[in-house]
Amino acid sequence: MTSLPTTRAAVRADPAKSRRYGAWYVVEHKLRAVRAFFWTMVATAFGTPFLYLFAFGVGLASLVVDSQGSEFIDGVGYLQFVAPALIINAAVIVAAEEYMFGMLMGFKWNAIFVGMNSGPLTGRQIIDGMFIFVAIRAAFTASIYFGAVALFGGTVSPWAVLVVPIAMLTGFAFSPIAAWAASVKEERGQFNIVNRLIIMPLSLFSGTVFPLSQLPFFLQWIGWISPIWHGSELARQFSYGPTEPIWLTVIHVLFLVVLAFIGWQLTVHFSVKRLNR
Repeated sequence: MTSLPTTRAAVRADPAKSRRYGAWYVVEHKLRAVRAFFWTMVATAFGTPFLYLFAFGVGLASLVVDSQGSEFIDGVGYLQFVAPALIINAAVIVAAEEYMFGMLMGFKWNAIFVGMNSGPLTGRQIIDGMFIFVAIRAAFTASIYFGAVALFGGTVSPWAVLVVPIAMLTGFAFSPIAAWAASVKEERGQFNIVNRLIIMPLSLFSGTVFPLSQLPFFLQWIGWISPIWHGSELARQFSYGPTEPIWLTVIHVLFLVVLAFIGWQLTVHFSVKRLNR
């Protein structure tokens, strides 16, 4: 009977492999951890879009049609107008959850980031892996939502499938929240305040369920600085557009990319600083 090698050289991690695939090791860990609440996540991912689309596409849409006629805006029905924004909003909610609760969990509640950093993984690899996992969750949620939208007849253009990566990009645009969460030492309700005073109001004042132009002018600036508005308008260009000049579409893309990049780099900075104390 041969014994397994027990020398330090045999069990030591390969540094080159860790440098090359470190972020993906973090992703693997996060995906394995998802198994604990996998069916809850699946039920939510499938159930939420049908409830929202039924509420907006059948309930609220019937009121809109009665008052505005069958063509609500941009030459399409209300369901086609609101569906891209709902997909964007779903991805944002998932991303914000990971940026806040997932981030603090990795540092404090279940300090896996600290453990990973004690091994061969760097702080940047840990955060890169965290962001890749956020992209996977956002893509999964947005894809399920898109399937429900298509089933309800909410897609017009064959380019509508690009709403899914746009939703992922919009979720990344909220990554400055992750940078802030990386510096939070104790959670005393701050995350709920962010959800109630930032995420939820933005979802209402960002041209999601009605055009931004219907807001009073002194409130429209909220939409102009909201990633949800930029993401929703960009998604509509591919879902049933074009409905705006190309320069405005470019601004939407640049706004989301710049926010995503800044948030990612700040998250890396604050996380590395916290891990290296």
